Amino acid sequence: MTRGLAYPARSEHLLIMKIACGFKFGMRGLEKGGEVFASSFGSLRHRRSGAEITISCLPVDDRRSSDFGLVKIDNAGRLISFSEKPKGVNLTAMHVDTTLLGLSREEAQKKPYIASMGIYVIKKDVLLNLLRCQFPMANDFGCEIIPAAAKECIVKAYIFNDYWEDIGTIRSFLEANLALTDDLPRFSFYDDTRPICTSRRNLPPSMINDSTVMDSIISHGCVLDNCSIEHSVIGLRSHIGSNVSLKDTVMFGADFCEADVERSRLLAEGRVPIGIGENTTIRKCIIDKNARIGRHVMIINSEVVQEADRSSEGFYIRDNIPVIPKNSTIGDWMSFDLVVDLRGERTAGI
Repeated sequence: MTRGLAYPARSEHLLIMKIACGFKFGMRGLEKGGEVFASSFGSLRHRRSGAEITISCLPVDDRRSSDFGLVKIDNAGRLISFSEKPKGVNLTAMHVDTTLLGLSREEAQKKPYIASMGIYVIKKDVLLNLLRCQFPMANDFGCEIIPAAAKECIVKAYIFNDYWEDIGTIRSFLEANLALTDDLPRFSFYDDTRPICTSRRNLPPSMINDSTVMDSIISHGCVLDNCSIEHSVIGLRSHIGSNVSLKDTVMFGADFCEADVERSRLLAEGRVPIGIGENTTIRKCIIDKNARIGRHVMIINSEVVQEADRSSEGFYIRDNIPVIPKNSTIGDWMSFDLVVDLRGERTAGI
């Protein structure tokens, strides 16, 4: 994790925030993650509140509370306590009545904690004093400097009420992506007041032949052939074969396209082209880039296995979600009429 520091020479106040460094899926799960949020910093009150440091915060539930630095505030919004990723009795001590933030009684019961978002506005002279004089050896702004600064500086919380999602776990990453397919998503790529800009790739439109696509997002350069896609996000250059059924799945796509000649050659040699082979069924799965999934494969965690490592077979499971890592291959067992079962067994196909 790195941090961005807005530091104009004449500025009296500085904005400090996390900068996303991309995503990496490893055998332990999502090794690089972060948060996704949509915010207008113009609404973040700092000068008017009289604060020397302002922390952007939001209410969170019990499930996510131990993943963040938690704060307690008084009726004026001033920070009176800070605890970094507390557990046990320390977590219980950070329980607050979030109806004071404007939440309904029902919402407050679901979200009884206030989490720091890792976004700060701070007076420049205060920051320089903290870094140069008081904590010259500190390595983490949120864990080391903020808790100590709260004891002697005016630190106030700004309550964030726009879109925000933590995507630091496999489950939250999958759910945040699939939520983009909702009829009225909380975060939209099509909001003209907050346009989303991406890299220019000069790819052709996707080609969809005799396929059914429901509640899904299909990126550029894809080829879908007589398949069924439901409640899924399909990334760039994805190739999905005939009679494939995908549901509740995020597929990253590929870094490059394989020509038809190359795909035919790989199939003739008994190898697996990039994409998903025919007659394959996949449910509730994350498929990283350049994955090769063969024909007559079934990836369905019907036993709701929570954790499993099957790297030799091209996948693992985290939070009961199958993950196909980047550049992995799940072989084509068509000639053996086998089905891949997520308990690690190979059983005769139906």
